[in-house]
Amino acid sequence: MRLVRVRAILAALAFIVLSTAVLSGRIARQMPDLEVYWRAGARAAAGEPLYRTDDQHYQFKYLPAFAVLAMPLGAVAQDTAKTAWFAASVALLIGFITLSLELPVWRYGPAWLVVAFVIVTMGKFFGHELILGQVNLLFGVVAVGSFLALRADRNIAAGALIALAIVVKPYAVIFLPWLAVQRRLRATLAAAGGLVVALALPLTRYDFNRTLGLHSEWWQTVAGSTAPNLLNQDNVSIAAMFAKWLGPGGLASWLTVALGALLLLLAAYVFTHRREVLSPEGLEGSLLLTLIPLLSPQGWDYVFLIATPAVVYVVNYRAFLPAGLRVLTFASLATIGLSLFDVLGRATYARFMALSIVTICFFVVIAALVALRARRVA
Repeated sequence: MRLVRVRAILAALAFIVLSTAVLSGRIARQMPDLEVYWRAGARAAAGEPLYRTDDQHYQFKYLPAFAVLAMPLGAVAQDTAKTAWFAASVALLIGFITLSLELPVWRYGPAWLVVAFVIVTMGKFFGHELILGQVNLLFGVVAVGSFLALRADRNIAAGALIALAIVVKPYAVIFLPWLAVQRRLRATLAAAGGLVVALALPLTRYDFNRTLGLHSEWWQTVAGSTAPNLLNQDNVSIAAMFAKWLGPGGLASWLTVALGALLLLLAAYVFTHRREVLSPEGLEGSLLLTLIPLLSPQGWDYVFLIATPAVVYVVNYRAFLPAGLRVLTFASLATIGLSLFDVLGRATYARFMALSIVTICFFVVIAALVALRARRVA
């Protein structure tokens, strides 16, 4: 089985290398999000303001600590930073798929089949990630690494990784209550300590009052940019779904809160049945990763790539799903992966996204994860 898994990873690697060979020639003209990190790193190194309205759509929206960690990017030429990050992202993609394959306790069927479904389902998100120069692959690797550390009872490492995940993407705070209810004191303390360090990290470049101001400006930037993005075609959050269907505010807001609460209740249900399975951390973490782009008001479609572990779970344990749900799950995976702009065309794709069909498909993936826990499979 180990040899089969290695072959599957090599097959995935070959696919990704071919893809990067096509995309790499466009590095200098693409990766706009990497430019945001590059500017933030340079500004942090110079002790300059990070959150500027004149950056418009490409405002920096991450914690100040992220800018400090991005200083090495800002210290080199932008094209050099893009090339280096592109290569790192390809490596992170391989690592993310590999680590995700380690999460299920039992393997049912060949690993290459799971990898094939991951590539078909998530391929467009992976490609978008590479072109944008985003950090969701880094976030995914760190998050899955924390799940594996929890399984191995390496609690301090797990907590530290979750703190790092929050610096990379603040919506990783969803893991903190999960850690706390597991009664993993050392992991929780390590995560809390890591966050304290992260909050203090800007003090290496700014004074105390300016550091406080930066955190306030970060929150104002995130809160102020949420509403204008709800009707964006690529926003896949439940808030965007209802806003597209019903218009922003009013009933759409109430339905968003209600559905968000329901999704969290499902996560709580999964957690309360964790004693019935071996190593429950993987499925629970995969579920939380899938919830993130749905619950975050600025959940862009490519962020769904962090649901890769969830795809691994439902494909690996497909035989244990109820027959009807199994058919619906694989139909959803196919819909997600094959809903390509170049295939559907501009008008059809715009309608597809306006109807939030990808969001609905991931509701089915969540239902499959809940069913696996209800059936005491994973």
